[in-house]
Amino acid sequence: MKKHVKSFVPLFSDFLGIFLPKQRNVSGHTIIATKQVWHMLLNYVCNTISKMVHNLTFEDLNRDIIIGFLDSYQKERGWSAATRNHRLSCIRSFFYYAVERDRTLVIYLEEMRRIKQQKGPDKSFILEYMNPEVVAAILRQPDYTTKRGLRNLFFLSTMFDTAARDCEMLSMRFNYFDVARKEVYLLGKSRKPRFVPINMETIDIFQQYAKAYHPLGDGDQLMFYTSSNGLKTPMSDDCVAKFLQKYADEARVKRPDIPLKVNPHIIRKSRAMQLYSDGMPLDVLAQLLGHKDPKTTLIYARANTEMKRRAIEKAEATASISVRPTVETTALWEDNEELIRKLCE
Repeated sequence: MKKHVKSFVPLFSDFLGIFLPKQRNVSGHTIIATKQVWHMLLNYVCNTISKMVHNLTFEDLNRDIIIGFLDSYQKERGWSAATRNHRLSCIRSFFYYAVERDRTLVIYLEEMRRIKQQKGPDKSFILEYMNPEVVAAILRQPDYTTKRGLRNLFFLSTMFDTAARDCEMLSMRFNYFDVARKEVYLLGKSRKPRFVPINMETIDIFQQYAKAYHPLGDGDQLMFYTSSNGLKTPMSDDCVAKFLQKYADEARVKRPDIPLKVNPHIIRKSRAMQLYSDGMPLDVLAQLLGHKDPKTTLIYARANTEMKRRAIEKAEATASISVRPTVETTALWEDNEELIRKLCE
């Protein structure tokens, strides 16, 4: 079949502006994640083939260029197999849409489907988390006397305090933070909302952050953003991952127990494990984390070795069962004149 040299820009614009938000009614998290993946991809393609975005065609978005993008960014940014596969899924989703609009583009979808998902270790029963002292060491690294350091500190502190997902933090609006009620509104997966309490330390940092980044209050504006040439743009998950890893590397100088790879999700899991270890029931923890299926939260019970150890020690102390044979207390030489005589010779 002959390939058609056709611009992908009009279809891609409809995909982001109409199909995802209006026809599919997907969450803001999905739209933001999709935009971020395509922003990285288009930058890579344009730099690789020396073309402007508005001149790109479906021919330019071929299998080799997509694999090159995935390989390059995985190596540069340390993506896991799961992260790489998620990026690939975001890219494929557009090609499925394009084929629905124009069947002549099916050859490009077939090229995307030929890109294999990368296999990674099964970590469904493994929970990676850090104890509170390790997290505190990382949170001490941002220089809050600088504007950017203050932003990063507030982001990480709020994420840990609320055990929020990275996407929930990035989509947070200024008016989601309620100082009077000491709670923050989070919009989770599938647009599922929840209110999470916040502590006074987080509130104090918020008030400093608000003066620096939202002096006018800003109402429904994004809480976190980056500025370039005077324009405010949403902060990306890659930006968060970058400064978090930087602080983890700095803290590791004095805390060698900090993992080599620290990502935003491990902050959420570390807070959840701390709350569970301190006695929060699993059903309450599931509500705080925004888990649709409470069974998902059971991983914290399976992973907490220290709680298991304490439970076992308590059980052993109250109902210890000895399987050791009874020791004979009668001396071997008692009533044995011949043995006594041999020992004395």
